[in-house]
Amino acid sequence: MGVVFPQLESGTDVGAIREYLQAVEQLGYVHLVAYDHVLGADSSTRPDWKGTYDQGSTFHEPFVFFGFAAAVTRLELAPAVIVLPQRQTALVAKQAAEVDVLTNGRTRMGVGLGWNTVEYEALDANFRNKNRRIEEQIAVMRKLWTEPVVDFTGRWHRIDRAGLNPMPVQRPIPIWMGGTADEALKRIARIGDGWFTQFQPNDTGRAAFEKFRGYVREAGRDAGAFPIEGRVSVARLGGPDEWVSTGLGFRDMGCTHIEINTMGAGYADLGAHLKAVERFRRDGAELFTASSR
Repeated sequence: MGVVFPQLESGTDVGAIREYLQAVEQLGYVHLVAYDHVLGADSSTRPDWKGTYDQGSTFHEPFVFFGFAAAVTRLELAPAVIVLPQRQTALVAKQAAEVDVLTNGRTRMGVGLGWNTVEYEALDANFRNKNRRIEEQIAVMRKLWTEPVVDFTGRWHRIDRAGLNPMPVQRPIPIWMGGTADEALKRIARIGDGWFTQFQPNDTGRAAFEKFRGYVREAGRDAGAFPIEGRVSVARLGGPDEWVSTGLGFRDMGCTHIEINTMGAGYADLGAHLKAVERFRRDGAELFTASSR
């Protein structure tokens, strides 16, 4: 059971952030999820802007934030997801390895493709080839996390006999991926270590899970053992009873992990967010009991 850090309403009060993180851990949550956006586009100058976030949306940088979280809690830390193709692969591998060291191996590396072309351009990255490039990026990161010296020549990467130091505790760090399209699901089934799903426990979600597990089997892997994390998004649901029923629905669909996301639900500060995750902890005690077995 985990919590999505409510970036949009988190503010920059370091003391309040520390109190929130430590309270989440004390409530019995096991992991913390954080989203990734480097820049927000100015939507006021773009009449056709359809992006979820813009220049007014607060996002702490995940790797730096996780360094802080590792110092004040023992939560497992999982970005969901780092927009990998807009970042330099070796640098991401270095940053993830450092977080893994600081947490003594309590990390998962969530990666995805992203959607913000403005952000890609500002980071001098090619938006058009992101689908093909991410697979090579994952291969490169796994080599850097497991081999002291790497000699790699690919389509987009050249590493000439070099390596990370310190190496991560986990070799390799598990790579989880997000996505909903068929191409993304097939990629996750082939090369992912886990899936951050955006589907819900309804007829559409059950059909998507069945399709995904079919892709896992086609890839020669054990569909029953493949980890999946479901997201209980408070902003899209009714009251606490629906939060819990959604969590139970994810459990019944075979999810190995569940997170509660309070971001965008109208809570003004971290104290209000904390009351919501405390309510979910209390009302959904059955879910937490299952996760501790």
